[in-house]
Amino acid sequence: MPSSNPLPPKENALFKRILRCYEQKQYKNGLKFAKQILSNPKYTEHGETLAMKGLTLNCLGRKEEAYEYVRRGLRNDLRSHVCWHVYGLLQRSDKKYDEAIKCYRNALKWEKDNIQILRDLSLLQIQMRDLEGYRDTRYQLLMLRPIQRASWIGYAMSFHLLEEYKNALSILETFLEQQKGGNFDYEHSELILYQNLVIQESGDLKEALQHLEDSQDQIVDKLTLKEKFGELHLSLKQHDKAAEYYEQLIQRNPENTIYYKKLIEAKQLTKPEEIVDFYAKYTEKFPRAMPPRRLPLNYATGEQFKLLADKYMRKALSKGVPPLFVDIRSTYADQSKVELIENLLLQYVEALKKVGKYSETEVKNGPKEPASALLWVYYYLAQHYDYLNQTEKALSYIDAAIEHTPTLIELFVAKGRIYKHAGDPYEAYKWLDEAQALDTADRYINSKCAKYMLRANFVKEAEDTCGKFTREGVSAMENLNEMQCMWFQTECALAFQRLGKYGESLKKCHEVDRHFSEIIEDQFDFHTYCMRKMTLRSYVGLLRLEDVLRGHPFYFKAAKCAIEVYLHLFDEPLKDENAEQELNTENISPSELKKLRNKQRKARRKAEQESAQAREAQVKRDQHHKSRQQGDVEADAPQLDELVPDKLARVDDPLEQAIRFLQPLQTLAKDRIETHLMAFELYYRKKRVLLMLQSLKRAHQVDPKHPKVHSCLIRFSQFINEIRSSWDPRVEEVVLKESKLFFNGKDAHKLNKEFLENNSDSLRAVLEGAKMMYHLDNKSQSQAIELVTSLDNKYQDVNIQVCTEILNSLRKGNFGSCDAQLEEFVKKCNSRFPYTAAFKPPSEIVPPSESNHVSPDQDGYNSN
Repeated sequence: MPSSNPLPPKENALFKRILRCYEQKQYKNGLKFAKQILSNPKYTEHGETLAMKGLTLNCLGRKEEAYEYVRRGLRNDLRSHVCWHVYGLLQRSDKKYDEAIKCYRNALKWEKDNIQILRDLSLLQIQMRDLEGYRDTRYQLLMLRPIQRASWIGYAMSFHLLEEYKNALSILETFLEQQKGGNFDYEHSELILYQNLVIQESGDLKEALQHLEDSQDQIVDKLTLKEKFGELHLSLKQHDKAAEYYEQLIQRNPENTIYYKKLIEAKQLTKPEEIVDFYAKYTEKFPRAMPPRRLPLNYATGEQFKLLADKYMRKALSKGVPPLFVDIRSTYADQSKVELIENLLLQYVEALKKVGKYSETEVKNGPKEPASALLWVYYYLAQHYDYLNQTEKALSYIDAAIEHTPTLIELFVAKGRIYKHAGDPYEAYKWLDEAQALDTADRYINSKCAKYMLRANFVKEAEDTCGKFTREGVSAMENLNEMQCMWFQTECALAFQRLGKYGESLKKCHEVDRHFSEIIEDQFDFHTYCMRKMTLRSYVGLLRLEDVLRGHPFYFKAAKCAIEVYLHLFDEPLKDENAEQELNTENISPSELKKLRNKQRKARRKAEQESAQAREAQVKRDQHHKSRQQGDVEADAPQLDELVPDKLARVDDPLEQAIRFLQPLQTLAKDRIETHLMAFELYYRKKRVLLMLQSLKRAHQVDPKHPKVHSCLIRFSQFINEIRSSWDPRVEEVVLKESKLFFNGKDAHKLNKEFLENNSDSLRAVLEGAKMMYHLDNKSQSQAIELVTSLDNKYQDVNIQVCTEILNSLRKGNFGSCDAQLEEFVKKCNSRFPYTAAFKPPSEIVPPSESNHVSPDQDGYNSN
C-alpha cells in the first residue's frame, strides 16, 4: 500500500506487519508494532500509523480512543488514501454510511485505482441504494479486474437494478461468451437463470422462452427450469405446451396446489363442473394426495358439494386431523355450503352415538368408526359454531369433547379461543393456562398461552411463561428482545397501552423499530456473499424485500400502537408527580409528611436499583456480543441509547416522534386506511391544513365509505372555517379547489345529516355520525346518545367490537357527561353478549394480578 509520507525500510516493514495483524485479527500484536513506529521521535505523528492504530483500537472496543487517533492521523496526512480509507471504515462501523462514502471518495482522490477502496465504496452504495454511483464504481472495478467474474456480474446487476435491461443483458452476454467451453456447474446454472430473469423483466417473454430452450442443457436446477417453462408458455397463451409441463410437475409433486391451479388455467377450464371432473381424475391418479380431494370443494355446489365434503370430512375425522376446520373454513363464504356442512356434522353426531358409524344406513357396511371420531366431530362443531358467533352452542360441544377426552390439549386451546372471540380474555387465558399445564414442554402451546396472558394484560405471568424456553441467566424479556421475538413485543406494547403504562408500551414499540433497522443493516453481509456464491436471483429478491421491509404487519402493528400512544400523550401529557407532591406538602400534617418522605425515599431507592440492574444487564449483553464477534469491524456497532420508559413517555415533541413511525407507513402501507386516518389525526393536532387535506384525499381513495373518513371530513370542514381569515391566499385556493370533491357546496351539518340518513343500517357508521352530531352541537346530546345506545334491529352490524367502541366513546366523553345512559347501555350489552368482559360487572371478572391488571373499563381487546 504506497504511502504519501513514506517510511524508511525498517519502519515500513513494521507498518506492513500492522496491516497483516489487522487482517489476521491479531490486534494486540498490531498495537505493539504501531507503538514501535510511534516511539521513534521522527515518526511520532506519522498519519497512517496513527490511523491504523485507531482502527485496531476500534476492533478492541475502544471507540473514543480510536476516533482520536484516526482524526489525529488524518490531520497529519490529509493526502493519504490510507487515512481516509481508515476513517471511512470507522464511520462504517458506526453505521454512518453517508459519511463513510464521503471518506472513500476522498481516499480515491489520492489513489483512484485502489481495488479495496472501490469495493468498500460499492458495498455502501448498494446498501444506500445509490444505484447510479454503484454503476460507476462497478465500471471502475471491471476496468481494473476484467478477468474476475464478480466484476462483470456486479456491473450487469447495476444496470438491472436501474431497469436498463438492454445494457445488463449485453454485459451478461459478453461475459458468457468468454466462458464457453467451461464446466456447467451450479453457479453457471444460476447465472443463466439470472440472465433469463432479466430478459423476463425486460418484457420480452418470447426471447426469455427461446433463451431457456437454448440454455436448458446448462441449467442444473431442473425443477425451476420446468416451472419457468410452464409460466412462460402460459403467459404467451401457448396452453398445450404449458399443460404438458404442469402435468410433469404434478407427477413430480402431487401435493403442490399451485400446479393444479396453473394446469386448470392451461387447460382453459372455466365451468365449475369441468373443474370438479378435472380434480376427480387426479384423485384417482393420486389417491393419497390431498389437493385433488380438497380443492374441488371450492367449485362444487349443492348435492355434489355434499357428497365431496362428506367423503373428505369422514376421512379426516376418522384419522383425527385437528386442523380440519381451518382447512375447510374458506368454503364458509357460501352460506348454502355452511348449512350443508352443519347438517352433515349433526348427522355424524347422532349416528356415531347410536351405531358407531357416520350414517345409520351403513350399519352393516364394514367395522365401526374409531371411538375418537365422535371426539373430532365435537371439536369441529365447537369451532363451527364459534365461527358463526353462536357461543352457547360452541361451548356445549367443546365441553362434550372435554368430557369425552379430558387430556387432549387441542380442546382446551379451542375453548380458550371461543372465550377470546366472545370477548372474555380472562377466561380465555385460564383455559390456555390449563392447556399449557398438560404439556409444559410444548413450545407452541407455551407461546400461545403467553399471547393470551398478554391479551388479558397479565404481562409478568406471560414473561414467566416464556421464561421456560428462554436462555438461563438472562431475563425472559431481554432474551426475547435479543431473539427479535416481535409477536411478543407487539402484544406487550398493546397490553402496556391498555394498562396506561405508556413509557413501557413505547419502549416495546421502539425495540420492534430497532429490529427492523437491524434487519436492514444485516443485508450488508450479503452484498459480497451473494455475488461470490452466484445466488443472484435470491439476492435481487432480498434487495427488493429490504426496500419494502417496514410495510410488514409486525412493523405496522407496533407503529400504530406507538402513534396512538404519542397522540394520547399529546392530548393528555403525564404530570410531574414529584412537583405535584411538593405542592401538596403544605397542606398535610407533620406525621403524614414524614410518611410521604419515607415513601418517596423508598421509591427513589427502588428506581436506582432497577436502573443499576438495567445497566449491569446492558454491560453483560455488550460483553457477550463482543465475545461472540470480537475483532470484526462490522460487528463493533455503535451503542444505541438506552430506552428508558419514563423518558419516552415524557418527550417534548410527541407528535414529531409519532411522525417518525408514520412516514414508513405512508410509503409502504398506503393501501391501508388506518395509515391515512392516523396521519390526519397527527396533522390535525399540528394544524397543518395541506397535510390534513392530503391525508383525507388518500384515505378517500382507499375507502371513501369508511365511517372514520366521514368524521375526519367534518372536523376538517370545521377547522378550515375557523382559520380561513388568517390563511395565505395560495393555501386557500388549493384547499377550496381540492375539497370540492368532499363537500360539494354543503356545510358540515348538512353533510352529517345526509351521512346518518344514508347509513342508518350501520351501527359503526351511526357511531361516527352521532359523535359528529354532538361535536357540532352539544345540545343534541340526548339524540346522539339515543342513536348509538338503542341497538335497534335495523342495525346489521351489532357485534362485540362495535359495542365496545361505543362504550369507549361514552367513557372518553365523546358525548359529554352521560353516566346514566352509559350504565343502561352496559346492561343492554351484557344481556346481549353475556360472555364479554367489557360488559360484565366488576364482581364477575376473574381476580387480576396486582401488578398488571387493567379493568375492562379501558380500551377494548383485540378479538382477532
